[in-house]
Amino acid sequence: MAYIFLDESGDLGFDPKKKNSKFFLITMVFAADKKPLEKIVKKVHKMLRKKVKRLSGGVLHCAKEKPITRKRLLNFLKGHDFPVMLICLNKSRVHTKLQNEKHVLYNYVANILIDRILTKRLIDPEGKIILIASKRETNKFLNLNFKNYLQNQVKNRHRLNLDIEIKTPAQEKTLQAVDFVSWSIFRKYEHGDPSYYHLIKDLVVEENNLFK
Repeated sequence: MAYIFLDESGDLGFDPKKKNSKFFLITMVFAADKKPLEKIVKKVHKMLRKKVKRLSGGVLHCAKEKPITRKRLLNFLKGHDFPVMLICLNKSRVHTKLQNEKHVLYNYVANILIDRILTKRLIDPEGKIILIASKRETNKFLNLNFKNYLQNQVKNRHRLNLDIEIKTPAQEKTLQAVDFVSWSIFRKYEHGDPSYYHLIKDLVVEENNLFK
């Protein structure tokens, strides 16, 4: 069995009047066992001060945490076998048609990542694979569309035994760690700050720019 965890950073807004991000990032972290990731999240949360723990509601959000908490979690990831693959989307170069079809664009990029993971044989294609994606939509139809699209693409091209689950970081603690990874890499692109990225750069096996 293998796990793929998916999260994103930035937004898919294209309104020049709003403060949309310049880049959009989809990050996948994969592992043979998710328990080590869960333990890291629990360990970092226990290290928070009581007041901060209470305010967090038991969920770590990288963008809201202090630098010391970010660095702790990222440093704990080092030394583990948690390969990272990502695609960074330069939104200024996205075709107008795709700008109006954000969900199609999101599904398309996620599918490219899965295809790259399988092409590089970073996970065993013979065993069961569970993809756990961080919930970004409240619309049940869009979530179902995402799952059906990926499953059909994978089935037609690779014939994998793939299960897809969409959960919140509160429901799936591993997604909190993936949020830290994705945020750290996104910060390098969006703000030109690679300081957090450097802490986990050895885990990154492939980093692609779409529409560069």
